[in-house]
Amino acid sequence: MEGLMIGWYGALAGLALAIILILKKLNPVYALFLGAITGALIGGANLEETVGVLVSGTQSVIGTVLRVLAAGVLAGVMMESGAAETIAQAIVKKFGGSKAILALTLATMLITAVGVFIPVAVLIVAPIALSVGNKMGISKLALLVALSGGGKAGNIISPNPNTIAAARGFELDLSHVMLAGLLPAVFGLAVTVIVASLLKKKGTMVSGDEAQYSENENNDYPPLGRAIVAPLVAIVLLMINPIGSLSGIELLSNMKVDALYILPIAGIIGLLAMGKGNKMLEYSASGLNKMTATVLILIGAGGIAGLIAASDLSTQVVALIEGSGIAGTFLAPISGILMAAATASTSTGVILATGSFGQAVLNMGTSPLAASVMVHTGATVIDSLPQGNYFHVTADSMKMSIKQRMGVVPYEAIVGGTMTIVATVVYGFLL
Repeated sequence: MEGLMIGWYGALAGLALAIILILKKLNPVYALFLGAITGALIGGANLEETVGVLVSGTQSVIGTVLRVLAAGVLAGVMMESGAAETIAQAIVKKFGGSKAILALTLATMLITAVGVFIPVAVLIVAPIALSVGNKMGISKLALLVALSGGGKAGNIISPNPNTIAAARGFELDLSHVMLAGLLPAVFGLAVTVIVASLLKKKGTMVSGDEAQYSENENNDYPPLGRAIVAPLVAIVLLMINPIGSLSGIELLSNMKVDALYILPIAGIIGLLAMGKGNKMLEYSASGLNKMTATVLILIGAGGIAGLIAASDLSTQVVALIEGSGIAGTFLAPISGILMAAATASTSTGVILATGSFGQAVLNMGTSPLAASVMVHTGATVIDSLPQGNYFHVTADSMKMSIKQRMGVVPYEAIVGGTMTIVATVVYGFLL
């Protein structure tokens, strides 16, 4: 709404209400919308202007929504065909029991990196992890740190909704954001392996009943060579433009094919390579269904991002940072950390941070690519809190109580914090 300025206190009140309602188990979409409506009214908007704020905010995320829906084809193929399981098993077998922590971390990282949602990636690897943990005497705490840390590292280099949101929030190509996340992801992988290895004997061990897992169930899974076709095609196509830009090859650098096209094409090619072309409608429908909840939350997040964008909250935050003497570069990671913690979601956190503080971050002299990587990594620090579904999905998959699952959160924060520090140092200060 042009000319409308909502008071910063309204934006804070709306965000606080949304968080409280999410914690009270109200559907996150309704919680975010109610927060946006209440905040706009408290901040001085009338009923008509409030609707305008919501419409403007939700319109701002439609580009992200389209790409997330397109990513559903690749995600559906990887999950429903068994390709993701094949990749996980191959990695664990390759490294063997002596390097179990590394194998499990790497398996979850790669499955997430090729376009599988992080909670689904953990669900896929969890049965293997419990079996390995029982045989090798590795605690559930160490196992989930390995899986979650690996998933976080893979998530910042994946064509997943969070990365798409980071790219669209600063009007960048998805491939550039994925590539920029590679160095922080490598550090995240290393720290995960170190931390999980130190925790191997700490906490509850895996019982024999919990470790029931048989590879005989997996006869219908595709061979590794065919399972990797879809992610390989996606990576090659996504990397054409950045490779052209880095190498100075004009033909490649001018080939700007959007992820909206690339991800479905890669999924279809992978499906044909696995000889399951007749499953195209079934797998794409499954992928779309899995994306629906994320899309709805992104729309809800767009509503509250519209509220914050229409307020002077970002101006107040910038003034606070300048007055405190803290480098303006830190606004990007801090906004990612706070928004993801508030919503217990990486993708929702990124959408809120970019929509609410993106312009303020750029106004402080930070480049769009640096801003996107710092916001994105910041959103992985404390995004696995109990008000989000990731917390509960991973607890169930590893047969953990709520108390046991809460014990993992500080170690997940170490992994996310490491990636954020690396991203901030490299992109915020060195480059």
